[in-house]
Amino acid sequence: MSAALTSKPRKFRISYSLIFILPAFIFYVLFVVVPTLSSVYLSLTSWDGVSPDIRFIGLDNFVELWKSERVHNALKNTLVLSVALVILENAAAIVLAMLVDQVRWFRNFFRSAFYLPVLLSGVVMSFIWTVIYNYNFGVLNQLFESWGLAALKIDWLGDTRYTMIAIIVSIVWKSSGYYMIIYLAALQSVPQELIEAARIDGANRWQQFCHITFPLLAGAVTVCMTLSMINSLKVFDQIAVMTDGGPGFATETLTYIVYKVGFGEMRQGYGTALALALFGLILVVSLIQVALLRKREVQL
Repeated sequence: MSAALTSKPRKFRISYSLIFILPAFIFYVLFVVVPTLSSVYLSLTSWDGVSPDIRFIGLDNFVELWKSERVHNALKNTLVLSVALVILENAAAIVLAMLVDQVRWFRNFFRSAFYLPVLLSGVVMSFIWTVIYNYNFGVLNQLFESWGLAALKIDWLGDTRYTMIAIIVSIVWKSSGYYMIIYLAALQSVPQELIEAARIDGANRWQQFCHITFPLLAGAVTVCMTLSMINSLKVFDQIAVMTDGGPGFATETLTYIVYKVGFGEMRQGYGTALALALFGLILVVSLIQVALLRKREVQL
C-alpha cells in the first residue's frame, strides 16, 4: 500500500518535470540540433544557397579545402592572429587589473573607462580605428607630421607588413577590458597575508607577482585564455570593416572566408564545409588548451 502511494507522487513529479523541460527541449532541437544536422548534409552538396536543386557530391568540398592555397593562407592568418591575441589580450588585462586593484582614488572610474571599449560593437569599433589608421588624415600619421616625421607615415591598412598588426592592436584595445574584470575578481581573492609576508622577507613587486600573485591567478588564466582563443578564432567584424580580407589575402581568416564563399561567391555547400572545419579546429584547440592549463593549475 505504501509503495503504491510513493510511486504515484514520483510518477507525478517526473511527468511534470518533462512538461517543464519540453519547451526548452523543442527550442534546442529546432534551433541547434536540426541546423547542425542540416549543415552536415549541406557540406556534402554543391548547393549555391538559392537554387532548390541540391546536388550531393560527397566529400568533394572537404577535399577542395585540403588542397586550397587560399584556405591554407587563411589558416595561417587565423593562427597568427589567435596566438598574438591570446598573449597580448591577457597580458594587457592582467596589467590593467593590477593597476585598477592598486589605485586608491577613482577606482570605479578607471574600471568603467577600461571596460567601456567592450561595450562598443565590433563594427563601430572597426570604423573608429579605420579613421585612426587612415593614411591621409588618420591620427597616427597626423602625429608623425606634427613631429616633423612625415617620412615615417605608414599605410596601416594598405601595407601587408602592418595590416595584421593594426588589426591586432584594435582588437586588444577593445577586448582587454573584458578579461580585466575576470582577473580583477581573481585578484580580490589573493590573500594579503602572503603578500605582506613576501614583502617582509624582502621580495620586490616583480618577485611578489611571479611567485605569489600569478600562480594564484591560475584559474582565471585558464578561463581567460580559453575564451580569448575561442573569440580570436572567430574574428570577423574587424576584418570585414577594416580590410575586407586585404590587401590581397593578407588578413583573410577562416571565418571571413566562410562569409565570402557562402554569400559572396554563392557556394553555400563549400562554405558550410569550411564552417564545420573551423568548428572542428576551435573544438580541438580549446580542448588541448584547457587540458594544458588545467595540468598547470594542478602543478601549481
